[in-house]
Amino acid sequence: MRRSLPLLVAGALLFAAGCGGAGPSASAPGAVKVVATTTILGDLARTVGGRDSDVHQLLQPNSDPHDYEPRPHDVTAVADAQLVLTNGDGLDAWIGKVLDAAGGERRVLDLGSRVPVTRDGAGGGRDPHWWHDVRNVEAAVVAIRDALTRAWPGARARYARRARAYLRRLRALDGAIADCVATIPPARRVLVTDHDAFGYFAGRYGIRIVGTVIPSLTTQAQPSAGDLAQLARTVRRERVETIFSERSVNGKLARAIAGETGARVDASLYGDTLGPAGSAGATYLAMEAHDADAIVRGLRGGGSRGGCPAALRAAASR
Repeated sequence: MRRSLPLLVAGALLFAAGCGGAGPSASAPGAVKVVATTTILGDLARTVGGRDSDVHQLLQPNSDPHDYEPRPHDVTAVADAQLVLTNGDGLDAWIGKVLDAAGGERRVLDLGSRVPVTRDGAGGGRDPHWWHDVRNVEAAVVAIRDALTRAWPGARARYARRARAYLRRLRALDGAIADCVATIPPARRVLVTDHDAFGYFAGRYGIRIVGTVIPSLTTQAQPSAGDLAQLARTVRRERVETIFSERSVNGKLARAIAGETGARVDASLYGDTLGPAGSAGATYLAMEAHDADAIVRGLRGGGSRGGCPAALRAAASR
């Protein structure tokens, strides 16, 4: 992170001085003030917290958390928070300097340390993309419920009710994705993506990842010419028909590999971030349903048929 700690502090003070009174809020009086580092954590916190939480999300839709540079208003938000939710496993390591700049004390919940299913990714590092296994999100929802309850015991029943309802929806979606992927013969379940972001998804649903354009857990890495040549050979050998690119990542290299091998590119996946309101990936449930449908379509050879859109949408909205 290039911006220094003193500059963050100074910027935060100027930002706070320039802000007037807070605008209208849909939160209830006494709502727990929460800061969530990523779009996914923000969605989970708002779902469980409802009006009994006041959630400030640092990253915006379609923004890459790997190369985010904190802003002065992030320090201001953290300084005012009762609870800070972090992804952990290095994805949002930049939050450490924000916490230092904000000073004071508040509860910090590292959700990556609470998930039951873990994996190492490309390069041997701990994979931070844990939310692509729905079982991990179930554990995160329980942890968020408990942290909110500790911050405001009076809202315990409401937090518990929302968490129970959301857990039911997560389990329904998990089953629908498994059923959808099961329609693909195992030999055809081979995946090539932009970077190593879908290992959890692949592991959960029996898909084999044979290569990534960026052979790393982070989009900040740069593939060598040798890496790209090896990937092109893999795409041909495995008869990969679709290379999946993410909306928040420049797809130039994926298109180059596709052009060399005859594969097509599907640039619709949401890997590290949710999409804006109204998009196919506006919420965690919608994102996972969309990604599953797109991957199944791609494994079937692309086109408008072959996915499970109706079943997945029904599960995501149940």
